[in-house]
Amino acid sequence: MSATSLISEIATKASSARLTLATSTLAERNKLILNIADELERNLELILKCNQIDIQAAKAAKISSALLDRLLLNEKRVKQMAAGAREISKLPDPLGRIILEKNLPNGLNLKQKTVPFGVVGMVYEARPNVTVDAAVILLKSGNAALLRGSASASNTNQVLVEIMKSAFNGGSISSEVLALIPANDRATATALLTARGLVDLVIPRGGADLIQSVVAQATVPVIETGAGVCHVYVDKSADLEKAIAIIINSKCDRPSVCNAAETLLIDKGLSNSFTQIALDELTKAGVEINCDLATKEIADIHKIEVKLANDNSWATEYGDLEINVAQVDGVIGAIEHISKFGTNHTEAIVATDQIAISRFSNLVDCAAVMVNASTRFTDGEQMGFGGEIGISNQKLHARGPMGIEQMTTTTWLVTGSGQIR
Repeated sequence: MSATSLISEIATKASSARLTLATSTLAERNKLILNIADELERNLELILKCNQIDIQAAKAAKISSALLDRLLLNEKRVKQMAAGAREISKLPDPLGRIILEKNLPNGLNLKQKTVPFGVVGMVYEARPNVTVDAAVILLKSGNAALLRGSASASNTNQVLVEIMKSAFNGGSISSEVLALIPANDRATATALLTARGLVDLVIPRGGADLIQSVVAQATVPVIETGAGVCHVYVDKSADLEKAIAIIINSKCDRPSVCNAAETLLIDKGLSNSFTQIALDELTKAGVEINCDLATKEIADIHKIEVKLANDNSWATEYGDLEINVAQVDGVIGAIEHISKFGTNHTEAIVATDQIAISRFSNLVDCAAVMVNASTRFTDGEQMGFGGEIGISNQKLHARGPMGIEQMTTTTWLVTGSGQIR
């Protein structure tokens, strides 16, 4: 069977099965999600065994440490996936919410209410936790989920989907609303992206190359999640002790993810001693440093090992223990740098000056601004969404972490008593 025929068959079945979601109650969807959480924990050993097969293959293929970290599941991460599902089960129903209601002069009653998108495709790299997060969020919001992960996580994704599908047993919702698209053939991704009329929406999640490829190929509507070239700007008014902690956490807590910081911007109004301390602390944390000439001069005086950044450095999402450092001329200098090299994801300011904070927050163009806090808080779970299907840095439909509410669209319901135009 060709990839196009396969996707057509899977999407058609999912679309038909989605009627069982459309007629389900919130209680039924929540029960399914809780069953999924229970099944994940019950099958922990099997999940980790399958994940190790993928990990060993990835090591043999010599993939980067950043991708290895994204691919790895351990007991803590599986339990976090289950806990995230349980949190999503506690959230209010995103469907049927009345966003606007008014009576028109002609007597018509007008309501705008939330409804599912329909059949949603996910195309993503490595991170098998996305398999569970996406499935649970889409099911809660009434959408069928077609999941196309990467070949590097094929064993893990296969067992996760099988485990989740077992949670449907005995319920009123058809298991065909959840499907794993084979990742052993690139043609399946192309077929999913071009299944217009069968698939209502596609969401890519991964590195810049994947996202750009999806946007370029897709004929199905796309919500674009973005690469994260995130910055931490330290203003001359900053509490410097807090600044160091925020820098280290933003870069080092989990460098492989999109909300990790890739560039540190330091106000020229700060003394050189702060730059020295920041470079020292980053070095102690094992971070490789690329910097501008002004920062290198400070580093050389204190014999701190750094490299001069090249033209590509500032726009690079390292996904590893590597960072750029530059001196900038206050808030405006920071914003100019971010505007040139950022990806509209997350930007942080460390400052006590309220004018500087206000100027930065109002002028920087991004999905999330962190004020005196780590960039790592741009996260669906951290923001109380229970989880996320991705972080959108575009401006249409949704921006920032996308949870269950962002996975709905709206319908206008117009009720009359026989009116005609």
